[in-house]
Amino acid sequence: MNPVMTRPDTTVSSDKGFFGHPRLLANLFTVEMWERFSFYGMQGILAYYMYYSATDGGLGLDKTLSLSLVGAYGGGVYLSTILGAWLADRVFGSERVLFFSACIIMAGHIALALVPGVAGLTLGLILVAFGSGGLKANATALVGTLYAEKDERRDAGFSLFYMGVNLGALIGPLVTGFLQSSVGFHVGFGAAAVGMAIGLIVYGVKRKAMPESAHHVANPLAPSERKRYALILGAVVVVIAVLLLGGLVTAKNLATWMAYVAVGASVAYFVILIRSKKTQPVERKRVFAFIPLYVASAAFWALFQQQFTFIAVYSDEKLDRHVLGWEMPAAWVQSINPVFIVIFAGVLAALWTRLGSKQPSSPLKFAFGLGFMGLAFLSFVPLAGPGKTPLLALVGILLLFTFAELCLSPIGLSVSTKLAPVAFKAQMVALFFLSVSLGTTLAGILAGYYDPANELPYFFGVGVVAVVLGLALAAATPAVRKLMSGVR
Repeated sequence: MNPVMTRPDTTVSSDKGFFGHPRLLANLFTVEMWERFSFYGMQGILAYYMYYSATDGGLGLDKTLSLSLVGAYGGGVYLSTILGAWLADRVFGSERVLFFSACIIMAGHIALALVPGVAGLTLGLILVAFGSGGLKANATALVGTLYAEKDERRDAGFSLFYMGVNLGALIGPLVTGFLQSSVGFHVGFGAAAVGMAIGLIVYGVKRKAMPESAHHVANPLAPSERKRYALILGAVVVVIAVLLLGGLVTAKNLATWMAYVAVGASVAYFVILIRSKKTQPVERKRVFAFIPLYVASAAFWALFQQQFTFIAVYSDEKLDRHVLGWEMPAAWVQSINPVFIVIFAGVLAALWTRLGSKQPSSPLKFAFGLGFMGLAFLSFVPLAGPGKTPLLALVGILLLFTFAELCLSPIGLSVSTKLAPVAFKAQMVALFFLSVSLGTTLAGILAGYYDPANELPYFFGVGVVAVVLGLALAAATPAVRKLMSGVR
């Protein structure tokens, strides 16, 4: 393999035309913003669509089942990054996979908007899950191609990219939540499809300007390997069909199965990366360093993604959403966190840039993220019991969610590209998203343990566990940094 092809284009990596960063970051920023608009716009009303009664435009499913399915769906989105990353590394390259994944996402939102009932829900969520999985890992990998390995702007660039993500996440629920409450669910889903179409058009204009490494297939699939992988794919399809038709996988236990698959896939991925002959000794140590970060990430997302499960119901039923006599849609609560991200992402990006080599290491930033997440759940403790929760109280809690997210999520995207073996760039990013898959699935499962009549044990238990995990990772940071072999 030509090593030059795995490095960023020197012209691109020295470009400072977008707030001190490469101009092509603006293109990826834009497509991800509109993809997040569509994704979070749809997710903002998804749980309500499932458990609202038919008279209110929903499907009338059991509430606990609905939250579990939302978690399983979210886990499926991140689990499908495996396929998207593999196709990028072995067959098409990251840029092509990103473009066609965006087309699949748009088709999924159209299905949700136009096909009624459970059939539309199933078809739409499957398409969005596979499309989002392909786009997520590869958009992140493409951002990585814009920077040299030791470019100090790298973490700041991912934070700016993350701000684009959250601009879409901010606007999406506002639009779909308003349309759902005033017109209906299917119009809201239609708005998500329009958002993804805009993102596709904007990205298509400049997709050819991406650096050569964005189109490069890092580890091409040899002709002799194609039959073997076709047989593997066929076997997987047969196993899934048997599990579904045999009744072993049902709507009620889907989240548990998704968690098992995420854990199994993660273990397999770590083994492959560590044992591969294409992984150099120093790269192997870096893969080992990623293991504690993976565990911390999964724990973080198990709490953070409860915005779409437990907090969605909490906002709908217990939160006082009246503002000057007007009651805002429950889905709008999910835009609070993105507002804070938009405000503070640039601040932290500037801080990391200013600190340069003096900034906290990636493991320590992960520890901060877990600590803030634990404090956020502990902040629910004084609000436990009867009575409505003031809107400002939840806003303050979601501010802690934001600080936690900024310490872990964009840093996780960045460190996964820095620790990745050269032959497995996109697939290492997929490993990070597998931790998100596991955490998101667990968020749906954990939400089932929340009891509105006895809230205190849930808030206290979850919060304390997160704080303890954060302290443990902080203590282990020197050992993890040693394995990272010069990567911060």
